[in-house]
Amino acid sequence: MNDSGRIEDELIGRFGDLVVREQTRDEVPTFWTPKESIGEVLRFLKEDVSHPYSMLYDLTAVDERVRMTAQPDSDFTIVYHLLSYERNEDVRLKVALKGDFPSLSSIVKIWPCADWYEREVWDMFGIRFHGHPHLERILMPPWWNGHPLRKEHPARATEMGPFQLPEELAEEYDRLLRFKPEEWGMEKEEDGTRFIFLNMGPQHPATHGIFRIVLQLAGEEIRNAALDIGYHHRGAEKMAERQTWHTFIPYTDRIDYLGGVMNNFPYVMAVEKLAGIEVPEKAQMIRVMMAEFFRIASHLVFYGTFVQDVGAISPVFFTFTDRERVFDVVEAICGGRMHPMWFRIGGVAQDLPRGWDRLVRDFLHYLPARLDEYETLVLKSPVVKARTVGVGAYTVEEAIEWGVTGPGLRACGLDFDLRKKRPYSGYDQLEFDIPTGSNGDCYDRCAVRAEEMRQSLRIIRQCVENMPSGPYKADHPLAVPPRKDKTMQDIETLILHFLGVSWGPVMPAGEAFSGIEATKGANGYYVISDGNTAPYRVRIRTPSFPHLQMIPLVSRGMLIPDLVAYLGSIDYVMADVDR
Repeated sequence: MNDSGRIEDELIGRFGDLVVREQTRDEVPTFWTPKESIGEVLRFLKEDVSHPYSMLYDLTAVDERVRMTAQPDSDFTIVYHLLSYERNEDVRLKVALKGDFPSLSSIVKIWPCADWYEREVWDMFGIRFHGHPHLERILMPPWWNGHPLRKEHPARATEMGPFQLPEELAEEYDRLLRFKPEEWGMEKEEDGTRFIFLNMGPQHPATHGIFRIVLQLAGEEIRNAALDIGYHHRGAEKMAERQTWHTFIPYTDRIDYLGGVMNNFPYVMAVEKLAGIEVPEKAQMIRVMMAEFFRIASHLVFYGTFVQDVGAISPVFFTFTDRERVFDVVEAICGGRMHPMWFRIGGVAQDLPRGWDRLVRDFLHYLPARLDEYETLVLKSPVVKARTVGVGAYTVEEAIEWGVTGPGLRACGLDFDLRKKRPYSGYDQLEFDIPTGSNGDCYDRCAVRAEEMRQSLRIIRQCVENMPSGPYKADHPLAVPPRKDKTMQDIETLILHFLGVSWGPVMPAGEAFSGIEATKGANGYYVISDGNTAPYRVRIRTPSFPHLQMIPLVSRGMLIPDLVAYLGSIDYVMADVDR
């Protein structure tokens, strides 16, 4: 990142003491801003500052009412996380709010992608945004009572009564779920032509999970679309508040459930920043190798299912068979396959087993020829090209405006990859290229992922050939219990061992963010500690959430078969959206 002093000088030079710098445990410059000025400050950062912060990377909130560590006098905090591609730098703005159900102005007119983020904050915290076009629940059903991420909301099923659904309530809930076009700003007819409103989903093969798209159709042409998500919502961020720092790791595997240990990566890195833990070189290299295996596994699923969406059947069987070969290696090293939950704070769970390198080398020898075959079968297919070239295209500017990251952004021509631009875990020591496209269409999104698998093989080969020696986990009191030989010598060490295992470590108070280049785009964890054995707040910024929000923009004017191709090209996972 660039020297954060520049943006601090520009903000203070423009707004004076309206912005106050805060020290955090991560590298993101953070400023407190009055709620009356937040819109003006955000617009300045997006439009007027030199090398602007053009992407709204995330927007979330924190319930501060039971927090013990020092904060401005507030009941809630709204957090805006912006990203500048020109600076390769982030900035975080915070707004302190008072009251049980506070409010502030919407920023949808500054960033259209703020729509879903603000709805999520309203849904989870009860904070209103004046001027929002459709401030309704987004993850919880419309009849839900309360706001789940508020501290008074129950966190366990045992804290709530048994679920009951009387017949009269079922009928009422069904009525609330019915689509009303006027509530979404859609007309029922235009110039004497009556539109058709078609439910695509929530049970539909092309939606790749349970969510609903209500299409406004003129014949087969899509005029508009409304999205209904939340069917996969399990309260992952709420679960984090009742788990220890260690025991939350298995929950991260289930976010992008095709990404495996890739989900552990940003969480453990954020906690390590918070605790000041240095990860050994060998553990860093192992993490990179296993993350790239899961990138290949995830992309193989995309490859097969995307081509199936445009009409081909055979490739999905081939790619899933090769994915099983990936899982054979993963299982031999981690002991688990799809959800090995294998990364740990400070390193990984175990050392590499005997013979691991032979298994990996066999896979490196096997897959390239298969990728060549897929290229002939898919990327060179005239049918695939006819269905995907020029379909679902968007520009770099549109992608940034809507928060698109990962292969979807690189398919537009922007070669931004966090592994290159902000190297972590030793990626700066490895040689690999960043595949890009030029048209930002369905075909380019597929071609970029196909080439990314080849680059992942390059990375894995370098990991095998250059694997360092040494420990697989940091020898740090917040990462490992005291050594067993010491626990039998004195009672204090025995007590620390017991508490560290049963209650978990006490992380220093503070906050930290860590982001990685995950399988589907930029994935990040923003963790807050109140000096306790469990996180005070864990925010999960997933790539699929903003990617899905862009569907209505891109789908206007499409035919339904083109929408199916576009949905497949996004490569989203609904648990990654709903969490």
